[in-house]
Amino acid sequence: MSDTQNVSTAKPKIGGAIYTAPLGTKVPTDATSELDVAFKELGYISEDGFVNTNTPDSDSINAWGGDTVAVIQNSKEDTFQYTLIESLNVEVLKEVYGKDNITGDLETGISVKSNSKEYEPHILVVDMVLKNKVSKRIVIPNGTISEMGDITYADGDAVGYETTLTASPDESGNSHYEYIQKSTTGEEA
Repeated sequence: MSDTQNVSTAKPKIGGAIYTAPLGTKVPTDATSELDVAFKELGYISEDGFVNTNTPDSDSINAWGGDTVAVIQNSKEDTFQYTLIESLNVEVLKEVYGKDNITGDLETGISVKSNSKEYEPHILVVDMVLKNKVSKRIVIPNGTISEMGDITYADGDAVGYETTLTASPDESGNSHYEYIQKSTTGEEA
């Protein structure tokens, strides 16, 4: 039976929504547990939110006469798009340019090197709150930045880093996990 209580929107968790950690860090297996101290917060993302494209690429086999008799999946890419807008956050700069290409802090001065070094695979966790105090966590245990959009510096917009992350299968063959649980913290979307 249909139930309108199962329809929800998603908002970022108060106090942080998107986190990164190096491979090998303990990966959460539920919607509400504390993250390992190795996770670093990437701050605000743009109002466009966090978008998952999880679409198979398939070919149809047709019989003589035109009937489709089989569908063969060629691949299934699992990508996530989001725009990081805390351009003064050192952790964001490390995510965008690579951890070895950022030195310093705002007090001493930040130095950014842009080069063609490949992005390293890492873990990404996204925490959000659905309606009726329900927590949702998306865990990407092996993700690599596969595309960066243009960076625009303009008067009327926040400087943002439009990011596409491709999730690769972990040792269990899963590209990402989703955990959903009624929250006990009182946070509500």
